Amino acid sequence: MIIDCHGHYTTAPKALEEWRNRQIASLGNPAETPSSASLKISDDELRESIESNQLQKMRERGSDLTIFSPRASFMAHHIGNFETSATWAAICNELCHRVAQLFPDNFIGAAMLPQSPGVDPRTCIPELERCVKDYGFVGINLNPDPSGGHWTSPPLSDRHWYPIYEKMVEHDIPAMVHVSTSCNACFHTTGAHYLNADTTAFMQCLTSDLFKDFPTLRFVIPHGGGAVPYHWGRFRGLAQELKKPLLKDHLLNNIFFDTCVYHQAGIDLLTRVIPVDNILFASEMIGAVRGIDPETGFPYDDTRRYIDATPMLDGDARHKVYEGNARRVYPRLDRALTAKGL
Repeated sequence: MIIDCHGHYTTAPKALEEWRNRQIASLGNPAETPSSASLKISDDELRESIESNQLQKMRERGSDLTIFSPRASFMAHHIGNFETSATWAAICNELCHRVAQLFPDNFIGAAMLPQSPGVDPRTCIPELERCVKDYGFVGINLNPDPSGGHWTSPPLSDRHWYPIYEKMVEHDIPAMVHVSTSCNACFHTTGAHYLNADTTAFMQCLTSDLFKDFPTLRFVIPHGGGAVPYHWGRFRGLAQELKKPLLKDHLLNNIFFDTCVYHQAGIDLLTRVIPVDNILFASEMIGAVRGIDPETGFPYDDTRRYIDATPMLDGDARHKVYEGNARRVYPRLDRALTAKGL
């Protein structure tokens, strides 16, 4: 089985975006706020949005199951207040749940949290628990920068985040550390802000002793870890100067990286530097980079091609990357698959 740990509902019916635009337009006039019930999307519309997009490409490229969460750039936690985010998160999570119900062999959910700048993360817990308990979601997306590129929140090592971590440990779920759209003109959303955040999250963990407080906490850092694999020597050296343990003991029991790296040399580097037990297959398809690579003639985000071609992985290692590691990092996913006899 090939499990893609990083998929977003980027192809949701247009009605979702139209509802969000009405919600944003009403921020200055609460009387015009649209109700959740006013959003009408049929099962047939959901099927059409998936069958001709993600599911078609999964079949073409040979992946089986996607951990599916709301569109990252649409989270936009900086817009409005907590009530704005709470309503929006609930709507987006419900749509992902409905997709997983319609295509149970191909999709399983991960939750968007109703984060809001300056708001206590405890306010996210009801939605987290609803998604885990009622929807059977297997993970969450955690935005370390709800301000949208201005970084007004404390680092991930701060006790500010501990209520979320406590629930993650209680429910045995990991978080993919994933920012949303950037409203700071200095940082392009997918080309800079995402990759900056991946690198920043890793460094925040490196400089702290977070995993002494939460030894079973698990983070998936997407997009190949940003700059982390490329600068592994720098991070090893910084940890040494800070009198931290070796990275394999300090971080690699708790931090994992996905394969959303869109060229062969990048995957070769990732798999050469990062231990195979810490790499999970992912494509973020259909997502940040949707074009055809003129050097290969294949889509940039057809990441299975890179995994199959890299000389750094043998058959057992590929099994870990494609399936074994995801089942270990997402225990609720493993239990769901085991219940199906998989």
